[in-house]
Amino acid sequence: MGVLSSQVQGYLERSSWIRRMFEAGIELKKKHGEAAVCDFSLGNPDLPPPVAVCQGLRDLAEEAGQPFAFGYMPNFGYPHVRQALAKEVSREQGLEVPPDCLVITCGAAGAINAFYRAVLEPGDEIICPAPYFVEYGFYVENHGGVLKPVASHPADFSLDLAALEASITPKTRAVLINSPNNPTGRVYTKEELAGLAALLKKHSAGRPRPIFLLADEPYRFLAFDGAEVPSLLPLYEYTVVVSSFSKNLSLAGARVGYALVNPVMPGREELVSGIILANRILGFVNAPALAQKLLLKALGSQVDVDIYRKRRDCMADVLRDAGYEFAMPKGAFYFFPQAPGGDDVAFCQALADELILAVPGRGFGTPGYFRLAFCIGEEVIERARPGFKKARERFR
Repeated sequence: MGVLSSQVQGYLERSSWIRRMFEAGIELKKKHGEAAVCDFSLGNPDLPPPVAVCQGLRDLAEEAGQPFAFGYMPNFGYPHVRQALAKEVSREQGLEVPPDCLVITCGAAGAINAFYRAVLEPGDEIICPAPYFVEYGFYVENHGGVLKPVASHPADFSLDLAALEASITPKTRAVLINSPNNPTGRVYTKEELAGLAALLKKHSAGRPRPIFLLADEPYRFLAFDGAEVPSLLPLYEYTVVVSSFSKNLSLAGARVGYALVNPVMPGREELVSGIILANRILGFVNAPALAQKLLLKALGSQVDVDIYRKRRDCMADVLRDAGYEFAMPKGAFYFFPQAPGGDDVAFCQALADELILAVPGRGFGTPGYFRLAFCIGEEVIERARPGFKKARERFR
């Protein structure tokens, strides 16, 4: 007798390749020892949080004995945290963001789900450039929608604007982009984004419901070589930005992020109210009190981006030395090389035979590639150098 819904049963059968490889890594580490396995499977930041986070925790320990220290608050978050966050987001986005445009959420994932719950009707379509973070499809389906991936240009993973426009239908409700991108490290240029905004304006005109542009930006802080991460707010009025502090503060498990509704959006108050309600009725209620208070003390600080840059350069050297083909990432902490031989699952198995863990590209909607997360020490990257060469030789 089945205990699961058919949908969840199906999800289990095609469960995330990221988690699958992570779990395979646990078994390899049991067999060969923790130090022997080079694990590039999971984007789990390994840098310690900034000093402000550590000091903030000490301060909060002294507050813990006060009445209602961590009690309920408005569903959008503590008002004073919302106000401080508005100042920080205004700095990042380069324009004034009022506090009442923000909802503090349980990470970017909580923000995306609350947004979809607020705006989706059954059968609505969300267009997303591929490759894309695999959980996006689950989030859309959680709320009766349909994810429509659209392939990016394979040479550099830039947006294929013609293909994106061709995918728009009367059911299109939003276009979801992620820049800097997981898994490719692509940072979309202002010209690309302006082109996307122009076609959305054209196709939104005359519709009873606008097409939203949903920007997932947890890696905004992590751009290399002077790459600019443009703000979408001035480009398209129906933009919603979601983000978190998982990466820039190394607080992935704290589950704190936000949804930002464009201050110039027509009907912004109604959308913000809808996201706040969705945040409650989905069971999030509010972002964790402890994480919000810690965020208040750490806003404006971040981990050392230069450490990630050095790791990127080290990984690029290892891959070039072994003969891999890849587009140099301009942001985030991932590489997305082509899989030698074309079969990404078979190649990732060959890497696993060399005690190197990677994730097949089909887990991101793009077979024929594989993802490497370089949020890991340079000594591990260097240790993997011979294994990358051996695996590559098997597919020449």
